[in-house]
Amino acid sequence: MTWTISNQLTVSRVLLIPLFALVFYLKGNVGYISAAALFGLAAATDWLDGYLARSRNEVTAFGRFLDPVADKLLVATALVLLVDADRAPALLAAIIIGREIVISALREWLAQVSSIVHVSALGKWKTAVQMVSIILLLLHIDIFGLNMHLIGLVLLWIAALLTLWSGYEYLRAAWSELIDVQKNDAEETAESKVENDASKINNSAP
Repeated sequence: MTWTISNQLTVSRVLLIPLFALVFYLKGNVGYISAAALFGLAAATDWLDGYLARSRNEVTAFGRFLDPVADKLLVATALVLLVDADRAPALLAAIIIGREIVISALREWLAQVSSIVHVSALGKWKTAVQMVSIILLLLHIDIFGLNMHLIGLVLLWIAALLTLWSGYEYLRAAWSELIDVQKNDAEETAESKVENDASKINNSAP
């Protein structure tokens, strides 16, 4: 494994998750601000490690594997903590986390058949809105008279809708691959059956 700067940032994002979870339970504004700051820092490394990997031509197999895993762990942890603290609806957390599980499984399957469906611009907007909404929900205090929790909640609803929409678009883009694989599997099964039947006939011939 090549230990690039981008890979180091990705690993640091994973290591920040347990610290973030501990800070979340600090009481009062200190806990709110610290948790929001840590999550924001971790979210920033998500953009930075990708930028560095591309600009420095340091994209690695390890980075391609760990980067999405780190993102999902970070978001899932934050949402579970927010739901547990009654600061976010469980329905929205289930939609966002459930979508990530389904898309991750689909990506893994597509990788096995040597096919790639690239992330759309909608998916990137979804991620951005999702991250901002979680930061505001973690902040949970009024700033300049603005209710950060309420704004974060509205953005989380928007993020959930974008999650469903982008998930649908990803599935639609991958649908042709699913059909092609099923068609190839059916053809291979038919060919195998013909070969087996021919073998049986040859073996039974005097």
